[in-house]
Amino acid sequence: MAQNFTPKSLSELINTEEPGWKLVEEWIKEGKNKIEVLPKIQARAEKALLESQVTTRSPMGAIVYETGGILVDDGWIRILGSGSERFDRSLIEWNQGKSFINSGEQPAYLLIADDVLGGFFAINNGAFGKDESGKIFYFAPESLTWESLGIGYSDFIYFCFSGDLDKFYKGFRWMNWEKDVRGLDANMAFSLMPYPWTKEGKNINKVTRKAVPIQELWNLYMDNE
Repeated sequence: MAQNFTPKSLSELINTEEPGWKLVEEWIKEGKNKIEVLPKIQARAEKALLESQVTTRSPMGAIVYETGGILVDDGWIRILGSGSERFDRSLIEWNQGKSFINSGEQPAYLLIADDVLGGFFAINNGAFGKDESGKIFYFAPESLTWESLGIGYSDFIYFCFSGDLDKFYKGFRWMNWEKDVRGLDANMAFSLMPYPWTKEGKNINKVTRKAVPIQELWNLYMDNE
């Protein structure tokens, strides 16, 4: 998504000689965490790839074109693809109105995944400083700040598949969280009361959790950022 450029066609974006999906599939096979690849809907996949203008030689383009999205750890983390019945958000659709307003605009960051707490993962394209351009930042609900993970998109995907997510989310996974998360629609997230950035909201096992549209949490957190 850049200004003043001629969009590439679908045939130009689909790389059959060096498909990035082969690499992603290897990561999935090696994965230590629970990984569920949601099936794509061909028309949505083509539309999402054209909107993203990312070649399928890259892991991002491959995930957009080959999946309706990917759920990790029973859906605790949701990686954006082309959208599906259970995860009705594509990469660019979800970003429009957040990281950019009008089609063709260059976003200062790109949202690429989120979690059930309303934490958001984004690729920095200048919004969080030029020094870490291309790095993944995480919006942490407990601090209402964007924090650098110090890694790029490919390393982030690999981390989601094989990294220590219990360690990353230490203190934020309640007892029997798997059952609650497993039944949650991927377009929803848990609103926590008291709010996670308050002193009263720090004990995850004592807060009240309510499933709400993740858009609602985005609005709440950005208003309080």
